[in-house]
Amino acid sequence: MSDEAPPGKDRKETKAERAALVAGLRTVYRAGLAGGTERFFAPRRTTCPWCGSDRLTTRLRTTDLLQHKPGRFVLDRCGGCGHTFQNPQLNAEGLEFYYRDFYDGLGEKKLGDTFGGRTAMYRRRAESLLPHEPAPKNWLDVGTGHGHFCEAARAVLPDTAFDGLDFTDGAEIAEREGRVERGYRGSFPDLAPGLDGHYDVVSMFHYLEHSTEPDRELRAARRAVRSGGHLLIEVPDPESRYARLLGRWWLPWLQPQHLHFVPVANLRERLTGLGFTVVAEQHAEPHDPVDLLAAVWLALDHAAPRDDVPWLPRPPGGARRALRAALLLAGVPALIAATLVDRFAVRPLSHRLGVSNAYRIVARRE
Repeated sequence: MSDEAPPGKDRKETKAERAALVAGLRTVYRAGLAGGTERFFAPRRTTCPWCGSDRLTTRLRTTDLLQHKPGRFVLDRCGGCGHTFQNPQLNAEGLEFYYRDFYDGLGEKKLGDTFGGRTAMYRRRAESLLPHEPAPKNWLDVGTGHGHFCEAARAVLPDTAFDGLDFTDGAEIAEREGRVERGYRGSFPDLAPGLDGHYDVVSMFHYLEHSTEPDRELRAARRAVRSGGHLLIEVPDPESRYARLLGRWWLPWLQPQHLHFVPVANLRERLTGLGFTVVAEQHAEPHDPVDLLAAVWLALDHAAPRDDVPWLPRPPGGARRALRAALLLAGVPALIAATLVDRFAVRPLSHRLGVSNAYRIVARRE
């Protein structure tokens, strides 16, 4: 995923410039939505894509709570293996529509600032490998975005050559900016045959949940990792208690971008079947202490009148803008309280309480 604003976008955008940009895009979105949103979905599955069972139940029904693009999304859970997945799943046209202006365009600067400020987290991810492989020669980060992880990881492993792969132009930007030695643009399963046994380490940090076919991604990783090398995977944990308690307000559901949620037992079993040995499983370490803060924000943002975005038929009037500002301002105390609880009350006990929102696997290829 793209995780940094490209060169030349550091200057703060004025309200007038943004309004003009939104107005220009409104015609494009209006045309794209003229036929409704049904065409953005593949046919609904009747069996689990992970194990093939037909014991499916609906786990969640929700809308796009971040961009507020039109559409409704369903997550089904398999009663056979516990796998949770979007059903029906977005097709190629749907993925393009819902990703547009999220990681790029209108959303690029905001997301770039968010990802760019997480250096300490990136370093901790790199450090999680050290007990198992203290000096890898090379490392491929799949889903690298604009290469922020690779740049930060150099402080932990200065002698390691970091490459990045992404299906967006972020990998090319990362190479141009010197954050990776080489940036591969494209599909990992399609590129993997040319990377056979090349890497000491392959990482997938919050990448697998975006994939349309996670099993193909794991098989691609097996090809790219040398014998004796390691695979690092970090994904949202669908078995987190917060996933149940917070429901649609749990940020890691992230509909409609997140397509698959793999329970840790399923991932361990699949990796074992592919010839890996799991050498570490972490829950407390990858937990990101933002669950309550994000839930409060999503609820406030959902209750408030919409901001000006091009997929709405018309910009909000002055009264609606004022009401939105007032509601969000009134929610500031709740946001502060949620932040304090997340960071100081829950974070130290996240794994013990069963609310860790992610897990990390380190696996060695035999």
